[in-house]
Amino acid sequence: MSKELICKLNGISKIFPGVRALDNVSFDIYSGEVHAIVGENGAGKSTLMNILSGVYPADEGTVEFEGKPVHFREPKEAQLAGIAMIHQELSLAPHMTAAENVYVGRMPKKGLLIDKAKMYRDTQAFLDELGIDYIDPSVVVKNLSVSEQQLLEIVKAMSFRSKMLIMDEPTASLTEGEIKFLLKIVDNLRKSGVAILYISHKLEEIMEIADKITVLRDGKHIETRERKDMDEQTMINLMVGREFDQSAHRDFMTGYETRTPVLEVEHLSDVRGRVKDVSFKLYEGEVLGLTGLVGAGRSELLETIFGAHQKKEGTIKLNGKEVNIKNTEDAIENGMALIPEGRKIQGLFLKMSVEDNMTMVYLKRLKNKLGILNKNKVKGIADEYVDKLRVKTPSLQQCVNNLSGGNQQKTIVARWLMNGPKILFMDEPTHGIDIGAKSEIYRIIDDLAKQGVSVILLSSEMPEVLSMCDRIMVMHHGELRGILGHGEADQVKIMSYTLDSAANSKKEDRTA
Repeated sequence: MSKELICKLNGISKIFPGVRALDNVSFDIYSGEVHAIVGENGAGKSTLMNILSGVYPADEGTVEFEGKPVHFREPKEAQLAGIAMIHQELSLAPHMTAAENVYVGRMPKKGLLIDKAKMYRDTQAFLDELGIDYIDPSVVVKNLSVSEQQLLEIVKAMSFRSKMLIMDEPTASLTEGEIKFLLKIVDNLRKSGVAILYISHKLEEIMEIADKITVLRDGKHIETRERKDMDEQTMINLMVGREFDQSAHRDFMTGYETRTPVLEVEHLSDVRGRVKDVSFKLYEGEVLGLTGLVGAGRSELLETIFGAHQKKEGTIKLNGKEVNIKNTEDAIENGMALIPEGRKIQGLFLKMSVEDNMTMVYLKRLKNKLGILNKNKVKGIADEYVDKLRVKTPSLQQCVNNLSGGNQQKTIVARWLMNGPKILFMDEPTHGIDIGAKSEIYRIIDDLAKQGVSVILLSSEMPEVLSMCDRIMVMHHGELRGILGHGEADQVKIMSYTLDSAANSKKEDRTA
């Protein structure tokens, strides 16, 4: 199919109070192409996509769509024109069916009644058209997996017969297998002539799927190139404006048999059946990886050890002594800390300041004998951790919701490091943050390990666990399939441990 110019951006600028989010951005978008937009957090990617999808207007410049100037006042106008956007935060109604979500606000009618038969029939036709044969139009959305909901968002967007589809971090919460299927759908849409604007921090994914790549930095258009003229390192250098080494460098631990474990988990199961007879050891200064497919019980394992979920049976030992952790307060008192996956839901108080978010766990140590808070000490320790973790913020009183994803993550890390934990659980700590912020998180983890802090790093990103972890635990359906040393671990071996077959079940029974 021939590629035609479908959208032209001319000198787009957008100004928010005190910030020029976009500055004279111009480039072209063609039908039948995947056009990737990359840049660090704060580069202007989301602002640009929100202008194209009608969330808010540009302050300067023009957008031409199918050869005509357009001025969208709301997303509905953009949808009707043929532009749809799938946001990183999914917008489906959990208690409605798949078909009802696709047609919400425009359900077909037969007389005065909703024509459910037509709605379900048409939804099935869209699913068939995209090659999605395992989602039932009548299924309630809350019963779908995250990846299935992501696909349903695409179905919903394409039900408008969209000519341009904007996808913001579509694979952020998906496993490798789910990502491959989603990229296949994207490829099918490209072949059908749809223009796709694709935002992702996963550069290897960009190199696989994109036809063109546009780099934004500090609100400016830096460069647009064909994929064949770009490589990952060049992309990174253009994004950050300097030579940048993205690889993680660690001196991996050896000689486990000579070390004393700081944490021993023996035959642990939880009351909900998400964790089943798990045993392992964690050593001082070790970075222990935890991976597996979504739903494998990884987060539940950490949360059960941390006292957030009730255990059914099993023992937990710290420094050789059995402990009874009934709740999270017990875990904190025993020197543990947990940085959760959903920083905006479970970790941060978005309307509070950076200082308040950082110090809330540590406050009781900053009070005198009369229980009065020493505000100078609060400011002093917050300043110390802003410097130590290189948190970029105009001031300690800045609302944390206004920080980039990477700086929000570092704010949570600071909160728990103030308490001086000996054991740190990190659940997807680099989820949704840019390459520069990832490098900073890796530096923090390595520094902690060198100081003797023991870290369990839960991650769905295979390169991350392979480059950062001394050993790697692989879970599947609540069970621990195996523990691989750094020297023996590779992507193929890790994936084989996640396969749903009896041959792979309990491949390794090592707890060392």
